[in-house]
Amino acid sequence: MNKQTAEKADFFLRGILGRLEEGSDFFIGLDGVFYSGTKSFSFKAKLSQSDNNYLEFIYSGVKHKYSVEEFIKFVKEQILNFDKAEFIYKERGKNITLYATEKKVYTQTFSGESDNIINSSSSEIHHTQTAVISDREYFVKPNKAHRLLKVIGIMGDNGKIKNDMIRKYNQIDHFVELLHPLLLTLCKQNETINIVDCACGKSYLSFVLNYYIKEVLGRKCYFTGLDYNGNVISESKKMALELGYNNMTFIETDIMNYVPDRKYNLLLTLHACDTATDKALSFALKHQVNSIVCVPCCHREMNSQYKLDGFEDIMKYGVIKSRIAACLTDGMRALYLESYGYEVSIVEYVSPLDTPKNVMIKAFKVKGNNQALTKKFNELSDLMNVNLTIAKEE
Repeated sequence: MNKQTAEKADFFLRGILGRLEEGSDFFIGLDGVFYSGTKSFSFKAKLSQSDNNYLEFIYSGVKHKYSVEEFIKFVKEQILNFDKAEFIYKERGKNITLYATEKKVYTQTFSGESDNIINSSSSEIHHTQTAVISDREYFVKPNKAHRLLKVIGIMGDNGKIKNDMIRKYNQIDHFVELLHPLLLTLCKQNETINIVDCACGKSYLSFVLNYYIKEVLGRKCYFTGLDYNGNVISESKKMALELGYNNMTFIETDIMNYVPDRKYNLLLTLHACDTATDKALSFALKHQVNSIVCVPCCHREMNSQYKLDGFEDIMKYGVIKSRIAACLTDGMRALYLESYGYEVSIVEYVSPLDTPKNVMIKAFKVKGNNQALTKKFNELSDLMNVNLTIAKEE
């Protein structure tokens, strides 16, 4: 190729690599191949683990470590020795391909997750595809999110959803469906969405939302997972590393001991045991997190305290007392959030046949505190003779 082609490739490559300046957390790698007749010479560049201001790769058996400027110079010099070249800049949710031939230089953009690879013997781009498992329109499509679904154990190596995980997959996808309107609102309001997952466990939903926000909705996002269980934090870190999700941080800590280093736009808390749900909600109030999605778990605190005068003959049945406690607990949680100016909705997010703990509380801050509702919360607490954690921790 001639010098004019090299100059054009230089220009385009500078524009593409400019994305690294603010998007290095979402950068996957840059694959390149130079062609000379029937021969090809390829490389795969990634950010250096020791210094992410540099790209590292092996080319023709030699390891290179270049700054962006040095990398562009390397490409520009190499192009002069070949007939054509292709480069794929890969980031989560978008691949940009640069083509250079003697006659023209141009780019193409591919949106959404796909395993784009340059074939060493041709310039064809291949896309891995799998089939969806039903006629339902999925939000997290198996043929797009296959890497994610494999790592979190939903999909097998054969590219199909595991039989024993179909129900789990449907639950996860329905969860995203329920959150979709809220996520669109957050995308409109924020250039970057910061999410904290309290009592995160293995963080499956955070991984899925991470994929959906970045690679489907195309918005930058950062996740912080909190859990006092070191084993699940370790597992979450391993999965994030395997997926290349550099925008996720996992911390072994009690929720109330964590001091945030950023303003969070959304708090998640799913099946947090004992009083952890209430601690998470209190965290949201204390640190002014405007959006909350909560799937509550234990209601034992209410069950061990509450009394309803005149209902003793009914409350003697343990299962009845426990079920009423569950409804009263979530009702009081919703009322407490409303007293802080949140608009609250409560829905069943899955069938009770899947799990009896199928209530989702969604809350969005819309106004200031409501003293009348605070008074009502306190009156009801006194009436039932309860002292709930949600009102103690914040």
